[in-house]
Amino acid sequence: MSTDTAATAPPGNAPTQYTSAEKRHRVFAIMAASSGNLVEWFDFYVYAFSALYFAPAFFPKSDPTAQLLNTAGVFAAGFLMRPIGGWLFGRIADRLGRKTSLLISVVMMCAGSLVIACLPTYAQIGAWAPFLLLVCRLFQGLSVGGEYGTTATYMSEVALRGQRGFYSSFQYVTLIGGQLLAVLVIVILEQLLTEDDLRAWGWRIPFVIGAIAAVVALMLRRTLHETQTAEARNNKEAGTMAGLFRHHKAAFFTVLGYTAGGSLIFYTFTTYMQKYLVNTVHLPIKTTSYVMTAALFVYMCMQPLLGMLSDRIGRRNNMLLFGGLGALCTVPIMTALQHVTSPLMAFGLIIVALFIVSFYTSISGIVKAEMFPPEVRALGVGLAYAVANAIFGGSAEYVALGLKTLGHESAFYWYVTVMMVIAFFVSLRLPRQASYLHHDH
Repeated sequence: MSTDTAATAPPGNAPTQYTSAEKRHRVFAIMAASSGNLVEWFDFYVYAFSALYFAPAFFPKSDPTAQLLNTAGVFAAGFLMRPIGGWLFGRIADRLGRKTSLLISVVMMCAGSLVIACLPTYAQIGAWAPFLLLVCRLFQGLSVGGEYGTTATYMSEVALRGQRGFYSSFQYVTLIGGQLLAVLVIVILEQLLTEDDLRAWGWRIPFVIGAIAAVVALMLRRTLHETQTAEARNNKEAGTMAGLFRHHKAAFFTVLGYTAGGSLIFYTFTTYMQKYLVNTVHLPIKTTSYVMTAALFVYMCMQPLLGMLSDRIGRRNNMLLFGGLGALCTVPIMTALQHVTSPLMAFGLIIVALFIVSFYTSISGIVKAEMFPPEVRALGVGLAYAVANAIFGGSAEYVALGLKTLGHESAFYWYVTVMMVIAFFVSLRLPRQASYLHHDH
């Protein structure tokens, strides 16, 4: 069986084997890879947060075709492009190297943001405007779909042995950080510009910022050293679906199994939670924004702590705590939230939920990377994550709102709970000692 994840390295093999120069080199590589990840997610989230201001300029209600393009773009970028990106960039990373894949990914995101910032509106070029916006969004969806697997792989390979959980946790620190920075930029612009200015031209500013930041990230990523050996790149099955499924089918479906639950509960307590607090808990919209911004900041800070814990107790135990606590606590937390009247109480309950989610997200990259050999690692991590994320994470909000419309809102809580039970049992398959990455230098 190829499901090889997760225990910590024996005490004697930890970071003491590295020279000071090597430690500095690897820590800088983590920072460079993380910066690119932050920019990727900043650019991706800026679109969502600024859409309120630019949507009328591209999707006028008077034009049904433009409205259909809007719908198609959201669907294709959010669901179709991520798995394609996971496959494409996983293949590039395994066949041409991690660094090459990371550079292409950030260049694509930069190009997408820059073009969106300069796009003419519907009033200027008609239906070409929404079409070009859709193309840019598909481009960005492809890029961010490939970013996860390659970044997770690179950060896991370059991290110091014995501290891989801690260092690889910065993938989610920067993922959440990108979301928070996107919100912050929009909030600052709302204070500096009028709503009319934002609708007319101000919405372009965040995309310009994203494009400039991507250039900086590109310069940092150019300094990265390659972690994959020439032998692994030249393997005839490197980056191929045949190589992945012929020898590592069990590992792939194990990752798929716990990522399904992990993606679902992550989106439940981050993206969907904002709507839940407004529609079900009946908190004011502005209050909800403050609660969720504060909660996401605390959640971001939790990642290194829980990643460090996995270096002590093993990735398998982290995952079992995640699945077990998620199964036991989701229904009580969601039910309790329904009846809160205090924003502080809502914040406290969400923090408890995000603490449970952090047992998974803090090690999301490393627990997957340790399951595959280097020749199919980026493909295995990226594709399994993207498929599970698209199906279960991307649909979380729609399932929740659909069940609420039917009058069975609590059924969603049980749906999440069932997926947590599955994650728990899948995590039981994880061995106590990792075979891959464990002996890598």
